[in-house]
Amino acid sequence: MPTYLGIDYGTKRIGLALADELGIALPLGTIPGVDFTEWIEEMKKVVKDRRVDELVIGYPIHMDGVVGKRAKEVDTFISGLTENISLPVHRVDERLTSVAAAESIQRKPKGKRGKRPADGRIDATAASLILRDFLEGKGI
Repeated sequence: MPTYLGIDYGTKRIGLALADELGIALPLGTIPGVDFTEWIEEMKKVVKDRRVDELVIGYPIHMDGVVGKRAKEVDTFISGLTENISLPVHRVDERLTSVAAAESIQRKPKGKRGKRPADGRIDATAASLILRDFLEGKGI
């Protein structure tokens, strides 16, 4: 089975997940987002170190199916990736993945609203959900 890297695009952080040899998507962590110049070098390092064969990127389509501003940012991000990394890229509809990731991580005490963690767990978990959706779509 090829090694897939799941990617949750972000300006502050880029969430990453990896599919293991059994086809299970696991959160890997984050690298600096596209607001930082080192993001592409960090991505190259992950791809090389993890021997990635294909990239799976969350594509933020609006609930009504319209490709909006954020999806166009992802298109630009993909262009930057493909200029620097020669691997197949798969876009996966990521509607609601960040919400699902946040809900799976946050532990809210009764009667209190939990704050969104800023440590990248949500980004990496969102990447794993994107990757899981892709793998399930392929029947893996």
